[in-house]
Amino acid sequence: MDNLDINIGRLIKIGGGVIFGIFALIILGSGFYTLPGGVTAAVQNTLTGQVDIVRGPKFAFKMPFFSSVENFTDVSTITFGESSDVNTRNALPINVLFADTYRANLSISYRFRLPSDDEQMKRLFLDYRRYDNMVDNLFVKNAVNVTTVTATQFTGEEFFQGGVNQYKERLEDQMKGGIYQTERKQVEVEQLELQSVGFDNTRAGQLESAKQLVWKTVPVLDKNGNPIRQSNPFQAYGVEVTQLTYTGAQPEELLERLLTDKKTLVAQRIRTIQEQETAKAEADTAQLLKEIERTKAVQDANRQKELAVIAESQQVEVAKQQALKETVTAEKQKSLAVIDKQKELEIAQANLAIQQANAAAATEQAKALTAIGLAEAEVTQAKYMALGANKDIYLAEVQRDISLSMYSNLANFQINMPTNMVTMGEGNGLSTNLDILSSYAALGSMDSLMAKSVPQADAK
Repeated sequence: MDNLDINIGRLIKIGGGVIFGIFALIILGSGFYTLPGGVTAAVQNTLTGQVDIVRGPKFAFKMPFFSSVENFTDVSTITFGESSDVNTRNALPINVLFADTYRANLSISYRFRLPSDDEQMKRLFLDYRRYDNMVDNLFVKNAVNVTTVTATQFTGEEFFQGGVNQYKERLEDQMKGGIYQTERKQVEVEQLELQSVGFDNTRAGQLESAKQLVWKTVPVLDKNGNPIRQSNPFQAYGVEVTQLTYTGAQPEELLERLLTDKKTLVAQRIRTIQEQETAKAEADTAQLLKEIERTKAVQDANRQKELAVIAESQQVEVAKQQALKETVTAEKQKSLAVIDKQKELEIAQANLAIQQANAAAATEQAKALTAIGLAEAEVTQAKYMALGANKDIYLAEVQRDISLSMYSNLANFQINMPTNMVTMGEGNGLSTNLDILSSYAALGSMDSLMAKSVPQADAK
């Protein structure tokens, strides 16, 4: 009995120790937790209500049995549409209604980042408690809401005919900054259309801007021209929209039929335009060939004309060169003549200078002769004055000298002095007595001279 009691006591002690160990392990295990990287935990003490924000990676302690830990992924990706990424939450494409009442399913991917501020993170935890609840009610609902509201600012045709980029920019701006305050208005939108087909339209087939009145929701602007925004729940919690990726859109059947019909119509119009352009091109080609032939003929004629003009120009140029040569020759001869005349002028001027010098010399010589003559005249005058009383003697001597000179020069001649005078005819005789007496006196003088000369001749 005693042994039995001892064994039972030992078993009780052992069992109690085991139970205590297990309980201690449970307490120890519930008091520690680990966080991987990229995860933020909200740790709340259920007794005091205190919330602590812990960011991983981290190994931390908590109050056992009286603390709760809710993990939140720092970066969350939500894809509206099909996605093979295991780290994203997949949802159905967002069905939107455009301003022209057409619908479409948009496939878009959003990426969200949790706030880095602990107080904002506490507020986010207190409002949503769980990560899945936050994703469904904050991320998804607001993404769907903004996507749908932004679609009302576009028409279906506008969206599918080149407005995707503008839609994406406006959607991203409203996701980050808040939804625009809008009002419904009838506005004029521009759409790209093809020019009407027709032979009288030279721009057929080219794109033109067509205007159309539609009802749209347009942003309300402030006095500075900036859109007025509604409150943004993401900004209230410090959540950042870091990425928006548009992956495609599927229009509803009516809109797709409209776009298809429009494409078909455009294709038909393009084909018609191409046929017209082909016919026009062929006509233009034929006309161009005619123009080429005409241009070639004109060019040939112009070439012949140019050749003729060149030939004429050559002849004219030759004539000009010949005329220039003759002109140069004439100018040369003229210059030579001028030079000769210049030489003659210089010679004449030199001769004139010589003559002037001779004249001056002659003048001086004449002055000398004049002086000599005057001197001789004075001598002669002195002789005359000295011989004034013997004038007859002087004259006789002079007469003698003259006679001697004459007879010495006429030594071989014999002169018979006339002894009578005969008058003949009327007008040739001695008309007066004075004439007759003069004639007889001359004859007497001759006889006297002869008588004087004979004895001298004999003496010789």
